[in-house]
Amino acid sequence: MRQVTIDGVTLHLARPADLDLPWVGREDLVRQVLAAWMVLDERDRPMTPRLVGRPGVGKTTLAFAAARRLGREVYLFQATMDTRPEDLVVSPVVGPDGKIQYVASSLVTAAVRGGVCVLDEGNRMSEKSWASLAPLLDDRRYVESVLTGLQIRAHPDFRLAVTMNEDASTYEIPEYIHTRLQPQIQVDFPEADEELAILRENLPFAPEDLLRYVVGFLQAAHAADEPYGVRDGINAARYALKLARSSGEDPVAWVPRALEQVIGEEALAYLKFPDGS
Repeated sequence: MRQVTIDGVTLHLARPADLDLPWVGREDLVRQVLAAWMVLDERDRPMTPRLVGRPGVGKTTLAFAAARRLGREVYLFQATMDTRPEDLVVSPVVGPDGKIQYVASSLVTAAVRGGVCVLDEGNRMSEKSWASLAPLLDDRRYVESVLTGLQIRAHPDFRLAVTMNEDASTYEIPEYIHTRLQPQIQVDFPEADEELAILRENLPFAPEDLLRYVVGFLQAAHAADEPYGVRDGINAARYALKLARSSGEDPVAWVPRALEQVIGEEALAYLKFPDGS
């Protein structure tokens, strides 16, 4: 395990994410994230953008892809309602020798190593957890570990992006944190051609008529302001392919069943059947 020693305390570091998450969509969104992270002068500092949108529109993929453009290690931290301040910073664990070891979170590892951290679904965290990150998000650029007594300063190359879902199962972000998470970058549902390209990228083995059929469903659902995202479409198409393989039938014929089981029966209201009905 990688480690670093700060003021006599050894921290065991997390490993970067090694994921294949290509961004297929609006290039201007990537430019906005990279612009927020840019440093113009020695007196300037990077900003911490928050990527806001409904679940499944690609916020995490966008942040990850932008981070890859910088050529640095990328770390993911999945926030939940149970996330504690120590989870964000340093946690104690029992090592193989029975002694306590201190393990840095993926966020702190990124800060120490000058990597990029994507804090996913940040508005699922409580204010207490956010408060522990306040110094990291402003000019101070450090985080404090109560468990170790350390003040851990961020490397100049450290960058952070926060994704936030627009749904009811989230906390309100306190204003003093909100002002530190700027700019806000809105990630909306993609247009039909972008959505088709995303499905092709994720399901290169799927027939074109299946992908176009699913995109038609997604676009109709978007127009009705339904929350179904491209992830739902990918899962439905993938399941339809598996059902078709086991039955020997056309996968398009299995799309209604797949949508019903992946999303729910109510999704069928936005599906235009091949016969036009």
